[in-house]
Amino acid sequence: MSSWLPFTLFAFVASITPGPTNLLILTQGARRGWQRALPAVFGASLAAAMIVLVVGGGLAQTLLAYPLIRQVMAIAGVAWLSWLAWKLYRSPPPTLESEASGRAPHFGALQAAGLQLVNPKTWMMAFSVVGVFTDGTTSTIHIAVLALIFGGIAVPCLACWALMGSGVGRLFRTSRQWQWFNRGLAFLLLSVAWWSVSIPG
Repeated sequence: MSSWLPFTLFAFVASITPGPTNLLILTQGARRGWQRALPAVFGASLAAAMIVLVVGGGLAQTLLAYPLIRQVMAIAGVAWLSWLAWKLYRSPPPTLESEASGRAPHFGALQAAGLQLVNPKTWMMAFSVVGVFTDGTTSTIHIAVLALIFGGIAVPCLACWALMGSGVGRLFRTSRQWQWFNRGLAFLLLSVAWWSVSIPG
């Protein structure tokens, strides 16, 4: 089908471009290695695929009919991401985590999946999939295939961020370097979160 290639390219761009999930997986890879970031990769990819499925299955109409629901979800998402950014800003270098473990944000499979429920980027992506690649005659099976493809493409894209984080983490030798890294990513996370909800519609 002629729409598969454009959809595949869309899924790749949506998954590989920076967003809250990408930045948190980058952080996890830098602090704990890419292998320990894989649960977050799979959790986020599965949740994103499920959101495409439920939005394509009819949730889109409900959310469009009740904009207040979308506003509440956006506020909840930004609040959570702002809290994660604050935790990241204050997190110690990995070598000191045993002494201050409560200050370093943990981002595993459940956290990554839960983030997608309130991640503005994920919902905008799901609405785009439904609006561009489906119509009123699209079958449930077709939507399920789109969701499966999207999840499958998201896995290697997010894994690239974990690998990139692991490589960056090897470059840091001092606590000062880690401090600048954590604070820089915290600022980026906060900026991306607020920028995503400032987009009209």
